[in-house]
Amino acid sequence: MQRTAINPWDWSLKLGFNQAELIEGATRQLICAGQTAVDAEGTPQHLGDMRAQIDLALDNLEAVLAAADMDLSNVVRLQVFATDVDEAVKNFDILGMRFGPKQSSPPMTVLGVTSLAIPGLLFEIEATAAS
Repeated sequence: MQRTAINPWDWSLKLGFNQAELIEGATRQLICAGQTAVDAEGTPQHLGDMRAQIDLALDNLEAVLAAADMDLSNVVRLQVFATDVDEAVKNFDILGMRFGPKQSSPPMTVLGVTSLAIPGLLFEIEATAAS
């Protein structure tokens, strides 16, 4: 699979994402459900702590990817839902710490929502991956 960043301007690079990526030669695609800060039984964790919820949601995303023999380097698109966008963005250095070593800056959309499906959750991340 070959990925080519498409950035008609560079402001998004400072925030850690490409405007688009051209994906060529992919043979497998994985569409992930939104991952949140829940344990293996689906119980919400880290209530009231956005940073810890982002970290656990990313752990859960990585577990889903690993189950398909993929990792964060395979992610070609992210969609983030947050009950407090400002607070989420303050903690996006966590995404940089996770995606940076993989040299991956997938296109991303961040949406503010009033609530998520399970009470107490503050952050949810959907991903599309390809290989």
